[in-house]
Amino acid sequence: MDERTIKKISKYLARHLRHDPGRIGLVLDEGGWADIDELLAACGRRGMRVSRAQLDEVVARNDKRRFAVDPTGRRIRASQGHTIEVDLGLAPLAPPARLYHGTVAASLPGIRAEGLRPMRRQHVHLSPDRETATRVGARRGRPVVLPVEAGAMHAAGHVFWRSDNGVWLTEAVPAAFLRFPG
Repeated sequence: MDERTIKKISKYLARHLRHDPGRIGLVLDEGGWADIDELLAACGRRGMRVSRAQLDEVVARNDKRRFAVDPTGRRIRASQGHTIEVDLGLAPLAPPARLYHGTVAASLPGIRAEGLRPMRRQHVHLSPDRETATRVGARRGRPVVLPVEAGAMHAAGHVFWRSDNGVWLTEAVPAAFLRFPG
């Protein structure tokens, strides 16, 4: 399957597994899991025909590992990034001393004033390394990478989780724990 098709299917799946499953008549359980056969049928009813082989290839080749298939191979979910309420069942975990957040310069005044907030999502997403944060920030323009003093946050009582694809999650990052450029 070509990269363009993979990207198209990945975006379609992300929209419905993260944000709007009801749009295609799909019901997720409390953990965000969907039955794969039901998902494929729902996609087909909406004109987005996806075979099981194509789904498996999209999951395997997605560079951000956006999706997880359960050990039975019968259920799928988005690894993080939900705007709908789901419980990913992640255990709290002590983060490394420093994590990173990719953004753009236009967002800095708000971040300086309020820190990082989840906006429409359930959690703030943090990257384990500067390179990943740079790629995340570059999706919206010239990236700015903000180091996050995650170890100090954790010591101050903030809770962290790590998603199946290695993205670190927390409820918010107060500005005091961010290192701004300049």
